[in-house]
Amino acid sequence: MVQEMEYVNLGPSGLKVSRLCLGTWFLPRLSEVDEYGVPKVDVDEFRRIMRRAVDEGLNFIDTANRYHGAQSPVDLNHVGNAERVLGKVLKDYDREMFVIVTKVCGRMAPWPNGAGLSRKHIMWQIKQSLQRLQTDYVDVYLTHVPDPSTPKLETLRALNDLVTRGLVHYIGSSNESPEGIVESMELAKLYNLHSYITIQERYNLLDREIEKTKVPIARHYGLAIMAYSPLAQGLLTPKYLKGVPELSRAKLTSWLGKYLTKDNLQVIRELNEIAKELDVTLPQLAIAWILHKEKELGVTIIPVVGVSKYEHFEDNLAALDVRLDEDTIEKIEAIAAKFRKPR
Repeated sequence: MVQEMEYVNLGPSGLKVSRLCLGTWFLPRLSEVDEYGVPKVDVDEFRRIMRRAVDEGLNFIDTANRYHGAQSPVDLNHVGNAERVLGKVLKDYDREMFVIVTKVCGRMAPWPNGAGLSRKHIMWQIKQSLQRLQTDYVDVYLTHVPDPSTPKLETLRALNDLVTRGLVHYIGSSNESPEGIVESMELAKLYNLHSYITIQERYNLLDREIEKTKVPIARHYGLAIMAYSPLAQGLLTPKYLKGVPELSRAKLTSWLGKYLTKDNLQVIRELNEIAKELDVTLPQLAIAWILHKEKELGVTIIPVVGVSKYEHFEDNLAALDVRLDEDTIEKIEAIAAKFRKPR
């Protein structure tokens, strides 16, 4: 049980969000598969997780039009499933309780305008996302990845129109280059358009690249950072120390297993020992580290946590009550610095 959920403003806006965001890239899975052989999402288990989230005061939920919930990469037969599942589960509650984030840009159809950040694709996909989510508006709409083929001003004007029409309340970007973020912010200012309030970026103890490249930009513009993959796709948990479990992300994705080298597993093992000494779990240590870095870096950072199992979600929630001193921070950062990405 979290002592009391804390809320922060999302960037320079007045929008209040919980200190953790519930992610839907991977959801609880059934052993049953669909006609294509893809595991089905366990909607009842996700509904149980959502109930616990609501009870604890978590109001911030992240999804994307391309997410399935149990498949990666996602083929065109399965895109949109996570939004549909989320929409179904949220019908149990008052819509105004939640801050819902979704994204646009990834391929949703095989035709030429079936992906990207053109006005045509954005206008099509916001309608589709609203239908899948069973809602009249999205709180925060993010560009999922850059689209070099579309002028940024076209994208910004389309997003601005969505805000004006009330289909979207706020906008932001995900996985954009540092230069792209700056260009978008300056164009919005120059043309008096609604500008980003948040950027969503990969950030965790094993991957700190944005501290050099994007955190200074976020600090300059007052942008919040939604930190996805706070547990490094499950690497910052003990589960891979004894092999690769069935239905784990390393089993369901082709690239994650490449990180499970002998030296990298030793890094995870040492971090796990530090967590044990502190009487916390490794995931709690990793999430608490991100929340600690927020103060040091001078930006608001909200970890986006996965929800593949109820007990994992409970564990992640408890990280909000973990406090790390500077000696511990220094020690775990020194250990994590030995982690190596595969070539």
